[in-house]
Amino acid sequence: MFFVFDVETIPDFDLIRKVLKDPNDDNTKMLLQAGDELGRGSSDFLPPLYHQMVSWVGLWIDNLGSPVQKASWHGENEEEGLQQLFNSLKTYKDFGLIHHNGRGFDLPLLTYRALKHDLQMPARLNQYEIRYRYSKHNVDLIDEFSNYGASSWPQLKHLGYLIDIPVKQTGEGNEVLSMYQEGELEAIEHYCHEDVMATYIVWLHLKFTTGDIQRDHFENLKDRAHKKLEELQADS
Repeated sequence: MFFVFDVETIPDFDLIRKVLKDPNDDNTKMLLQAGDELGRGSSDFLPPLYHQMVSWVGLWIDNLGSPVQKASWHGENEEEGLQQLFNSLKTYKDFGLIHHNGRGFDLPLLTYRALKHDLQMPARLNQYEIRYRYSKHNVDLIDEFSNYGASSWPQLKHLGYLIDIPVKQTGEGNEVLSMYQEGELEAIEHYCHEDVMATYIVWLHLKFTTGDIQRDHFENLKDRAHKKLEELQADS
């Protein structure tokens, strides 16, 4: 079994305020300050340590790529959301992961936030088959397409353009904070779900391209996935 997943976050303002030497009282200005001092010169690129989770969506698929079930959460109680995610990951013993930049962001984020809330993560996440960078049980599309950094890292949106699927129609990652501030938590989960479906479709195309899925099976799964993505975008 594989878990195709994505996590949506907002900045952890309380932590950022503690870390900065002289934080600005205005959160917007403080984010710009944090981008200069803690990130890469932009508040959009703060490292995972300085984020908190507000939603996650996961799609369980079998080893042949067929969807089995969806799991999700959105809310303000991050500890509750983390526990629900960890409980979901305990559904299957030897699961694998599929994601886009999960190694660089989502997985470190989960570790930091579990540390904050004194929660124990599923043991599987610390096993060699998941932690090993070249593992086939932990598939990061960024690594798969860039040959583990030998080439440039592709954006999920651009991969979608390449294979003619519209992605990120609900919103962009940098819009999550404003959506959260407006109380649009369901919309954030909807956006996250769309991202997961796009990740799943790109993964399907990759598996067919590399000869791991036969054409008939691929076409069937692709058609079903495209219909689901179109439904999500129609509801947005």
